[in-house]
Amino acid sequence: MPSLVAVVVAHDSAGALPACLAALAAEHVPALVVDNASRDGSAVLAEAAGAAVVRNARNEGYGRANNIGVRAAERAVHVLILNPDVVLQPGAVDALLAAAEAYPDAGLYAPRIVEPDGRYFYQARSYLAPYLPNPKGRLAPPSGDACAPFLSGACLMVRRDRFLERGGFDEEIFLFYEDDDLCRRFADAGHALVHVHGAVALHGRGRSSAPERGRVFRTRWHQAWSRAYVARKYGLPDPSLGMLAVNAPKAALSALALRRVGWERYGGSAAGALAALRGRSALAREGLDP
Repeated sequence: MPSLVAVVVAHDSAGALPACLAALAAEHVPALVVDNASRDGSAVLAEAAGAAVVRNARNEGYGRANNIGVRAAERAVHVLILNPDVVLQPGAVDALLAAAEAYPDAGLYAPRIVEPDGRYFYQARSYLAPYLPNPKGRLAPPSGDACAPFLSGACLMVRRDRFLERGGFDEEIFLFYEDDDLCRRFADAGHALVHVHGAVALHGRGRSSAPERGRVFRTRWHQAWSRAYVARKYGLPDPSLGMLAVNAPKAALSALALRRVGWERYGGSAAGALAALRGRSALAREGLDP
């Protein structure tokens, strides 16, 4: 029985997948790619690289597709959830598994994620974290293993049975804040979130999917909607009205100035906030309602 299976969700990710899968193969980690209806041959490329592939007929979103992958990895003890633009460095898997053995009661484990500019990702506070409070967001990156208020869904490891017991990613969320929500539920259940400093992964931020027209608007729509959704879920103040008030005028000015980038950015945020206020779901927007 494999101790670890990597689950990689792909959507038009042919440009990033080869390096991701090659690094997993070098670490002797079997990969399961969940293809979200890619149009660029991502699924074929993944199979050629030796990965098992689950083909979704439509784009199910990040969390829902990961849930499909974790359920399909039936023989795994641990699953490593990672974006296709994440490249594990030598020894990262051994360090993560060693951390799981050293801290068996922890819930989630994440490597030191190094960004393209050489800095490593560490979020000093979380929107949803009632634990490890850091109200001013003071950034003091750890120099060794540490409990964290948040672990990025770009790359994290979890016991498969524990992930499924907690319900996996919230399937009402299409994109964004699904990792914040997962971290909150694990912490509420008494499980630590562990930053594993000796495990290193390179993150080509924003390279998971190929660029496409309207992507910025769609991304900002889901960021705004998901923030409102998780706020309501945990009894936090609803940010929708404030987001709408800030972004709608900027969207209008961008439209008048014929600034497409500004219109997509601010218009997407305003539209997502308005949809949340009106009670529209993210799944309905993506045609995923049952």
